[in-house]
Amino acid sequence: MIILASKHLAVYCNLLFCFLAGFVSAETVTVTVGTDAILKCSYDAKYYGRLSACWGKGTIPNSGCANEVLKTDGTSVISRLSERYLLMGNLGQGDVSLTIRHAEEQDSGVYGCRVEIPGWFNDQKHHVTLKVNAVPPNPLRIEAREVKERTVTIRWSPVFDGGRPITAYRVDIKNKQTPWETKKTTELHDPSLTHLTLVDLSPSKTYNLRVFAINSVGMSETSNVLTITAKEAAPEGPPLDMQLVALSSSSIKVTWKPPRTELRNGVLRGYNINYREYDPVAKQFKRWQYLTVAATREQETVTLVNLKPSTMYGVLIQAKTIAGVGPASNAPLCSTLDEIPKTTTTTTTTTTTVTTLPSSTAATMRLHFSSVYATSATSATSTTSATPSTSATSTTSATPSTSATSTTSATPSTSATSTTSATPSTSATPSTSTTPSTSATPSPSTISITFYAATVWEQSTASISGVPPDPPVIELKKVDSNSFSLFWNISSEGDSPITGYFLEYKAVNASWDYTKNAVDFGAHETEATIIEMNPSTYNVRMFAKNSQATSAASNVLTITTGEAGHQKDILITSMMPYTASPLNSPSHHLIGIFVAVGLLVVTGAILTTWQLRRLKQKKGTLSIWLGNGEVRYTDCESLHEL
Repeated sequence: MIILASKHLAVYCNLLFCFLAGFVSAETVTVTVGTDAILKCSYDAKYYGRLSACWGKGTIPNSGCANEVLKTDGTSVISRLSERYLLMGNLGQGDVSLTIRHAEEQDSGVYGCRVEIPGWFNDQKHHVTLKVNAVPPNPLRIEAREVKERTVTIRWSPVFDGGRPITAYRVDIKNKQTPWETKKTTELHDPSLTHLTLVDLSPSKTYNLRVFAINSVGMSETSNVLTITAKEAAPEGPPLDMQLVALSSSSIKVTWKPPRTELRNGVLRGYNINYREYDPVAKQFKRWQYLTVAATREQETVTLVNLKPSTMYGVLIQAKTIAGVGPASNAPLCSTLDEIPKTTTTTTTTTTTVTTLPSSTAATMRLHFSSVYATSATSATSTTSATPSTSATSTTSATPSTSATSTTSATPSTSATSTTSATPSTSATPSTSTTPSTSATPSPSTISITFYAATVWEQSTASISGVPPDPPVIELKKVDSNSFSLFWNISSEGDSPITGYFLEYKAVNASWDYTKNAVDFGAHETEATIIEMNPSTYNVRMFAKNSQATSAASNVLTITTGEAGHQKDILITSMMPYTASPLNSPSHHLIGIFVAVGLLVVTGAILTTWQLRRLKQKKGTLSIWLGNGEVRYTDCESLHEL
């Protein structure tokens, strides 16, 4: 009986405790970071009317709410810990559910809801366990900032990190015509990145590009896919299979094929044909003559005409795109055929037209003449007229003669015509008149050659150059697989504020005199991340610009990038050039040669000493000296291993 009574007493005590503590219910709510969490709690408002309620983080104490986050009087919210805590339900119907906006991982935990019902031990209590799980970051939205022949710069805005800090970004790029399985992937472990530049693209090629954000939970969904077409560049290869064939005494046929497809760097627009006569007596070429033809087919043909008979000609051909002209191809010299002799007398008539552009300001005049001479005469009779005018025409006719008669005429006018003729004569009589005179001797054939002269007037102005910025100082921040990050600063902006920077890079064994790769940066940018599409060793330098001038080159960084898992060598040099010229001094190459030779000599001496010591320890003694130009040795074996 005593044992049975004790058991009943325990049950009664438990029931009494539950009655005193009030009824407590519990549930679990799971959400992801960044979403709204709703913790349910309600009472019968129709029965009790509007009642006060509170929410706290932690278990519900005997009175009130622990770590109170929100309190209501049944009509409205009278206090809250943060604007993120809301009562979105209908208070008039007794809905006091707690809404936590944009839940975070630290919001996880137990929450308690107490509804204060009148009377002793009547309060309604409700516990909710909230679990907020972190997720991968949101997808990025990327856009192209600048597209050039071999580089592209992209950027994006920061996105929600999923509740865990972003630790890296992954960049995928591929040829547009290939599947994503052929992509080239680069991971950049710099969470602060908002833009980057990809280099070593192929001109005129189209690429697909996407970016992912990564945190400790996982990787985001793919960003939007950019389709980027690099700009065209000048061809990198010469035309192929160029051949010259003489057709006659005055013409040569030239045939060729376009450059290799991968070296065209765009759509071929045409070809520049340059040809010139070779003088075997002077052993030199004469002035170039030029011809331009459109690119139409895979086998191009053009005929050069009006050439001299029995004369050697050299020809160069260059392909061109909208971006520029490529390297030239050439072929061995080709000679025109011999001309059949003729007995007819040739009279040469030369017409010269000069047009001038008047100017009231101080100017510099440049006259450019292009002429071909094909005449033979022993004397000439000339009449010259010169007047202030805006147009003048001069005609000269020459025939064989043993004497010369000169007539000069000068008449002020807006135009003047002067004709000089040569006729047979045995004496020379100069005469002057106020009107032009004309004399011509008929001939069986006439060759007419026209000379064009252009007068260019250039305004003479004095220019004052401003002070350029100081050269930037660039430093390497990080090298990661096939990418690197760097930052820079500048001490003085010169006469005006900085307007931008541009970064030049080249292969380590190339020269600066033909730099095709440059990346532009804004005036307020001080760091950059570069992805190398073809990992190798590069030289990098930077220039600063203001509205007046461009600075000298910065120090030069030599950076070696490589595939992931391979060793990466980083060599940073600080070579400040004397000028902004892109040409390097040849002394650098000489110093490198001397250093290499010195290292070889020292290495050889060390190896020789080591071998001699080893032999001495092996046989006891070793004596070597020079005698009669030979090396002799005693008390040792043959020195084959030495």
